[in-house]
Amino acid sequence: MNRVSSVPQALVSRRFDVAISKMLGVSRAKAGTLIADNEVSLIGRSFDKSTHLNATDMISLDIEEHPAPEEPESSQMEILYEDEDVVVVDKPVGVAAHASIGWSGPTVLGSLLKRGVHITELGAANRRGIVSRLDVGTSGVMLVCKSDLAYVEMRRQFSQHEVVKIYHALAQGNLDQEKATIDAPIGREKGADFRFTVTPVGKPAITHYDVVERFDEATLVKVNLETGRTHQIRVHFSSIGHPLVGDPLYGANPRLGAHLGLERQWLHAMSLEFKHPRTRLWTTVNSHYPADLQQALEILRGDRVQLQNESLGNR
Repeated sequence: MNRVSSVPQALVSRRFDVAISKMLGVSRAKAGTLIADNEVSLIGRSFDKSTHLNATDMISLDIEEHPAPEEPESSQMEILYEDEDVVVVDKPVGVAAHASIGWSGPTVLGSLLKRGVHITELGAANRRGIVSRLDVGTSGVMLVCKSDLAYVEMRRQFSQHEVVKIYHALAQGNLDQEKATIDAPIGREKGADFRFTVTPVGKPAITHYDVVERFDEATLVKVNLETGRTHQIRVHFSSIGHPLVGDPLYGANPRLGAHLGLERQWLHAMSLEFKHPRTRLWTTVNSHYPADLQQALEILRGDRVQLQNESLGNR
């Protein structure tokens, strides 16, 4: 790849390595290496990886391209609902919503196309038909649009917060209230590329929750997202002192996650409720807990029984 690019407005004043990481979808360390090797450079002025970019800078990218390996298909991804307009899948953990630079694993879009599912051409080339995403480390219900009509209408419904998105999450510790709302704006954490935080300058974010089950060290909750900010559930529960179990990025106790056998945050998109784009009928699609999350709950229930038995034995 040999081309020249201006600095995207959103990256003006950012460090050179941070900007290249964002533009190319590579790690910050990899971006630093590209800059040190002069595969990425600034035209007309001296630079290093810590140089802060100006709006007038021009970036030269002279990177050797290698053929991308064929994307693997997710054989475990179940289709929960499908008609001529939409397909709703149960996305497993470890599957991205769509392809991106630096990701070589399976994707929802790629797996559907490999199965012969028709997807609308609307949307960016590598994310056609996608109007709402789940993180790689979050499992559960995700909708993809097959028809142009569905793409336009479902994009509107998601942007207007008309879709009901229900998650189940396991929060560390004992929540004080049986039900509550967390209303706190979320933005990118200063100096962090992939971590978000509650901040007065962030975008509005509202999370409603109801307690489903209580354990000694954690609380299972049903979460209704009124907005859809990046990492919203993880950030909001961390902000009230109850990070999601298995989520060390936002402050979870690694000991508890290891005890439960978790290799990711305990978070699952349980259901989507939306007005069908063609029939206008209210449609609900439900999922179920995957094996790793179910196993974690069973361990907690076993711990609870053991504590109760020990308490009775000490009387």
